Amino acid sequence: MNLSCIIIDDEPDAIDLLELLITQSTTWVLKAKCYDALEALAFLKTNQVDFIFLDINMPRLTGMELATLLPPRTKIVFTTAYSEYAVESYVFQTIDYLLKPITLKRFLASVQKIEQYFSKPEPEQLPNTEPEQEFFFVKSGKVFRKIVLKDILYFEGEKDYVRLVTAHEQMLVYRRLRDIEEQLKLPFIRVHNSYIINYGQLSKIEDNHIYIADKRIPVSEKFRERFMEVVNRNKF
Repeated sequence: MNLSCIIIDDEPDAIDLLELLITQSTTWVLKAKCYDALEALAFLKTNQVDFIFLDINMPRLTGMELATLLPPRTKIVFTTAYSEYAVESYVFQTIDYLLKPITLKRFLASVQKIEQYFSKPEPEQLPNTEPEQEFFFVKSGKVFRKIVLKDILYFEGEKDYVRLVTAHEQMLVYRRLRDIEEQLKLPFIRVHNSYIINYGQLSKIEDNHIYIADKRIPVSEKFRERFMEVVNRNKF
């Protein structure tokens, strides 16, 4: 696939490695190599590319800071030695997140992911994600409790039980998290082996974690991509 890209990184060795991988493994056109964010901004003002390889830890202006200055639909492949920015990076139009040192195997997987991304049409905005059913009943002892779906903050798996948490109460349900997941749809989404969250209750995303009320919930690599697809379709 004939795609165009640039590399933005303050480390010459990192740029050289990426250039070599691109040259040997793809038919892409590398239009520029930028050694700081300001140089990249100047280039992108007068040149168009399909996507950019963007390092995060750079002097003067970090990759995250640069990303906020780019047009909102700029496609990005982040490159960094630090994994803690992974979830935060998907607030942007992120195709992939490459951890340094970048191996040939991981780069080839990224090539496949990038080319698949550009071979499919732009994702449509999510339709109305309100569940058709607005409530369900949960058995607590001998009583069936009515729970309104929009009031649920998250579900947390605890061995053979699931803890259902709302803003006002918590209760244990004798079910597996997987079984509950199969009964739910957006705005409920799995973000971790132990958590299903109500996306509508999400307040912020930071350092591979999300925040709902005062709860800090990890987003695992297994569920990260699907979760960030939802985030990307609902942002300005």
